[in-house]
Amino acid sequence: MPELPEVETIKNALIKAIDKANIISVRVFNNRFRKIIPDDFAKRIEGSQIIMISRRAKYLIITLNNGLSIIWHLGMSGKIKIFDSLPQKLEKHDHVIIETDKCFLVYNDARRFGMLEYVETANLEKNPIFTHIGIEPFDKKLNGLFLFNKLKNKKIPIKVALLDQSIINGIGNIYASEALFDAGISPLRNSDDLTQKECETLVRSVQKILQKAIEAGGSSIHDYKKPDGSLGYFQNMHCVYNKTGQKCPLCTCDVFETGGIKKITQAGRSTFYCAVKQK
Repeated sequence: MPELPEVETIKNALIKAIDKANIISVRVFNNRFRKIIPDDFAKRIEGSQIIMISRRAKYLIITLNNGLSIIWHLGMSGKIKIFDSLPQKLEKHDHVIIETDKCFLVYNDARRFGMLEYVETANLEKNPIFTHIGIEPFDKKLNGLFLFNKLKNKKIPIKVALLDQSIINGIGNIYASEALFDAGISPLRNSDDLTQKECETLVRSVQKILQKAIEAGGSSIHDYKKPDGSLGYFQNMHCVYNKTGQKCPLCTCDVFETGGIKKITQAGRSTFYCAVKQK
């Protein structure tokens, strides 16, 4: 599933491609997604102008001049492709085409776990999707004390807490493992065990890792590609994720004794960490 850096990368590409564009036509070939695309989706957004493109957690928001906003989530395998002119032959799983006066957007989603719907802009923040979403990772209010207060009564592993979108939004499995490694904190530690100083370190690491990933265009693992079809390259900078048995960066321990980077399962998700460097 695209995490915050991937969605931010897509958002930036959309701003470059379709900001202030007019929507000419919409074709929906398959509307059966996690949430069914409304039957009147095309009718409601055709003829409108795009006035703003933003991101909230892992959701894209396209604000229109007709009082509506499009909420777009890519699910597990969704891709948005941008074309100057529409290809003669569509690919398998190209389910939606949005034509603007600047370019074409094609929504491809093999597993169809994504969603695409419109809502009234005035009621956007009241939408159930957003009412329980936590603070943005780059919000100025996010600091060590804020995180400490969120975690002090939670008796769950800190890795699991980082995946809880009601605490900090946008952090997925890849970046939770990478941030904890950067902070030197074991994913096995209970959330209520972290000190305020450790929370401050973790906040800095979360922001550092996410910013680096955004600059690298995200991590291209499995299905993710940028809208121009190119790959992100932050996967080449991973320190622990998907590196079971390998040495971590600047490792000085004997990997034959330690077994290198370890992989465990927490809350149904894979966790990667160095038992020597992360305490």
